[in-house]
Amino acid sequence: MGKLQSNSQSMTQKILLDTDIGSDIDDAVALAYLLAQPQCNLLGITTVSGEPHRRAAMASAMCRVAGRDIPIRPGTEPPLLVTARQPLAPQADALVRWPHEADFPHNEAVAFMRKTIRDNPGEVILLAIGPLTNVALLFALDPEIPKLLKGLHLMAGRFIPDRPPKMVGGNWEWNIWCDPHAAAMVYRAPVAIHRSVGLDVTMRVTMDAAQVRQRFQTKLLHPVLDFAEVWFRTVQKITFHDPLAAATIFNPDLCVFDRGFIEIELHDPDTYAVSGWRPGSAGMHEIATAVEPERFFEHYFGVVGMV
Repeated sequence: MGKLQSNSQSMTQKILLDTDIGSDIDDAVALAYLLAQPQCNLLGITTVSGEPHRRAAMASAMCRVAGRDIPIRPGTEPPLLVTARQPLAPQADALVRWPHEADFPHNEAVAFMRKTIRDNPGEVILLAIGPLTNVALLFALDPEIPKLLKGLHLMAGRFIPDRPPKMVGGNWEWNIWCDPHAAAMVYRAPVAIHRSVGLDVTMRVTMDAAQVRQRFQTKLLHPVLDFAEVWFRTVQKITFHDPLAAATIFNPDLCVFDRGFIEIELHDPDTYAVSGWRPGSAGMHEIATAVEPERFFEHYFGVVGMV
């Protein structure tokens, strides 16, 4: 299996990114990676959660710095059933210093995702690093889409709640907690590769604010650092949740993955993200269970340092 993965790394991957860029800074850190990754054919970016147009503008600013013309579509704002938990995109306040598009097609994200996948059957990896509202609506609109994907890669979930590091405030994971009913729909979808990178491993790849300011000095990371200064008003570090999920598409050996079954808890709001993991070789889901942080950071900055 390792040999097959190594060979696959030389191939260009068609990627659709669905993101809530503008809340946690790691979305912007992940987008910088995708824009710099030479093996990434980024077909489009869709945004989800509160203020999706401001989130789209942030993605536009980064694409401009990278010199890339990539379709960007704002998506769904409210979650399916629960109360909105991130109505604002605070990092977008830094956009006054970065040229960006301000006019986007209204509420076309799901239709754009559907067309892109249908135009490239079996070739698109959908990378979702925010609440799963857009993805759930896509699968509901067109139930054939999951089987037309090459893979679905998620930054979502916390699958082994007793594993350290202990969480402050409970075991929930943000992307699932923001729209658990969407997550339940997405985790039932029959995708050929249904892979999740959750807090079990992402909490091990962190960098404090001082290190970030020192290392985020390449052209493409300059706007990310500007967005990060908004984030640092309340949190003095970056956890590379989303960049790790992105990087494992191109270098899967950065993490260990186990196969099994995932079910999303929908009855107890305190355990929405304790995601019902059962190991089993017949399961349709894969979860990351281990990571080598030093290898990840070497890989990440090796890629982003190119642009």
